Amino acid sequence: MSDYQQKVSGPLNERMRLIRLRRKKEKLHFWQEFRIVPKGLIWTVVALFLLAQIIAYSLNHWNFVRYGDIVPPELHDEPELAYLAMAGIVTLVSFFMSIFIFLIGYVNRDAKRRGMNSALWTLLVIVLLPAWTFVGFLIYFLMREPLPYPCPQCGKDVGPRFNFCPNCKCNLHPSCPNCKHEVAETDKFCPYCAQELTSSIGTTSTSGEMIVDRSAQ
Repeated sequence: MSDYQQKVSGPLNERMRLIRLRRKKEKLHFWQEFRIVPKGLIWTVVALFLLAQIIAYSLNHWNFVRYGDIVPPELHDEPELAYLAMAGIVTLVSFFMSIFIFLIGYVNRDAKRRGMNSALWTLLVIVLLPAWTFVGFLIYFLMREPLPYPCPQCGKDVGPRFNFCPNCKCNLHPSCPNCKHEVAETDKFCPYCAQELTSSIGTTSTSGEMIVDRSAQ
């Protein structure tokens, strides 16, 4: 039983290591990522924020004129400050709500560009949102596929699940020639047996083994 678990967990750990390496190469920046949020969604949030401010001010003013009550009641004698305080409360609530709305829009667009099921992941984060707040987003960020990356041989973009480059047939999952474990393109030595993996463009065979360059020795 333990031998079976080792066989199953071994390839999984190797796959996760390669995924982590490819994620590190993405070099994502906040404002660049924010730009993928649909502009229509951003303008909708802005419009709803302005509408909420107008409604809050109108109700507060109407209540003060008609009944003499104002929110917050501590500023009853200074209605101008009360209106500002009410605007601040609406702004604070709107800020936190907009974070969730923008995250939902981001998950939808980000999943699509990574070749994942955008509708399913968007639904997942929405369903988990009322009870578990950020848990759905945390699951997504932990499970999402790496972005398409340039082929190490020809430079064309390839999907993270591709085994071979469709442009030059470069093996995208090379293995160590000594122990046959899968290695990353950036590895200089095999992480399992310490075999040297010095390679250059064109030195990765289509059979899946990293050809070792001995000329430097």
